[in-house]
Amino acid sequence: MADHSYDYDVLVIGAGPGGYVAAIRAAQLGLKTACAESRETLGGTCLNVGCIPSKAMLHASEFYDAAANGAMADMGIEVKPKLNLEAMHGQRIDAVDGLTKGIEFLFKKNKVDWKKGLATFKDAHSVDVGGETVTAKDIIIATGSSVTPLPGVEVDNDKQVVVDSTGALELSKVPKKMVVIGGGVIGLEMGSIWNRLGADVTVVEFLDQLLPGMDGDVRKEAAKIFKKQGMTLKLKTKVTGVAVKGKKATLTLEPAAGGDAETMEADCVLVSIGRRPNTDGLGLENIGLETNKRGQIETDHDFRTSVDSVWAIGDVVPGPMLAHKAEDEGIACAENIAGQTGIVNHDIIPGVVYTLPEFAGVGLTQEEAIEKLGDKAKIKVGKFPMMANSRAKTNHEPDGFVKIIADAETDRVLGVWAIASVAGTMIAQAAQAMEFGATSEDIAYTCHAHPTHSEAMKEAAMAVQGKPIHI
Repeated sequence: MADHSYDYDVLVIGAGPGGYVAAIRAAQLGLKTACAESRETLGGTCLNVGCIPSKAMLHASEFYDAAANGAMADMGIEVKPKLNLEAMHGQRIDAVDGLTKGIEFLFKKNKVDWKKGLATFKDAHSVDVGGETVTAKDIIIATGSSVTPLPGVEVDNDKQVVVDSTGALELSKVPKKMVVIGGGVIGLEMGSIWNRLGADVTVVEFLDQLLPGMDGDVRKEAAKIFKKQGMTLKLKTKVTGVAVKGKKATLTLEPAAGGDAETMEADCVLVSIGRRPNTDGLGLENIGLETNKRGQIETDHDFRTSVDSVWAIGDVVPGPMLAHKAEDEGIACAENIAGQTGIVNHDIIPGVVYTLPEFAGVGLTQEEAIEKLGDKAKIKVGKFPMMANSRAKTNHEPDGFVKIIADAETDRVLGVWAIASVAGTMIAQAAQAMEFGATSEDIAYTCHAHPTHSEAMKEAAMAVQGKPIHI
């Protein structure tokens, strides 16, 4: 299959979840493949400074919190924990190290060449990678995203006063007072870690609710849960400035609708207002490829860009900036290049917030479903509280619910939303059911093991018809 007029059949730019998966899949399909990556390690943001290390810290902080704040005592385990933050960081680093080396092994196993360095297009088939020219028949852009800066606020992770999500993972001591700018997924996960370890955390969010994009009921419940956990929420508030003096930061805040400013002091400020696509320095102008207003690269259904032989996937293209979305696109894109049919159903991509409890959803929110069908009467909603679930009860995990939104006429499931300690795992069932066009009745009549958190999914499906058993 190899075209000998090029060095490679496929060159992937970026070795994050989208890029490394695309490279491995292309190689599995018999294409001679290389992957350009400028980091010292593979895995991109997700593996090095994102999804993976944050979960290591979230998990460890949950154990500390359970021991320090009485949850273990409730179950007859009395301990007085001592925080060894250095060791906690150590297990995070070990997890990342093991997984990045794992990808390096997979590259070798699948004969994917790792080209180390920043990649810049020379033309549609040739790329400069750290001074070396690499040519390929097809090139996949998988450069991911980076932290969106807040105008007028300078992030300096080394000083550990004003940090982004990368800096927030590596704080050498627990801040007394931490302010998180942004009430989205990353801000709440990072805020949760340091709140559990003893910081006084305030979340400042411009909108009137946390977790933009999630279902309205989930967003309302999130505010109650995080307040109960000891976080202070300042909603409908914007940060207009952050001044650093020594080891302290002074924030200037204003009501989002306008009004009198106030100031607030903090030992650490986390700027977490979103992410933006990485296209700077790629040399897109050299191949005549323009980005849209949001800085994204537009593609067709098959992930082709407007430039022949150039493809794009992941955070750099429109859609949710999620590792699993990038992975699926990477597989589909590689399959399309190999002449197969690679498809991603963008209507069924789950999203998860890995706090405790977890928040997860797939498909439409209730608000979106009403808007899409044009009338509230055209949907049916079933809801079941976790406090009525026997496994959640025995585990002392009463917070949350499962909510299923179905088309009133066809009973087809339009969206599923869950708040539970294992909501991120539970949502896979909902995604698979929806992929097969399931009705709420299909879920309700599927036997679920007892006692499990997942029974709440069955009960919520029964509640769509108004007939749950345990409430």
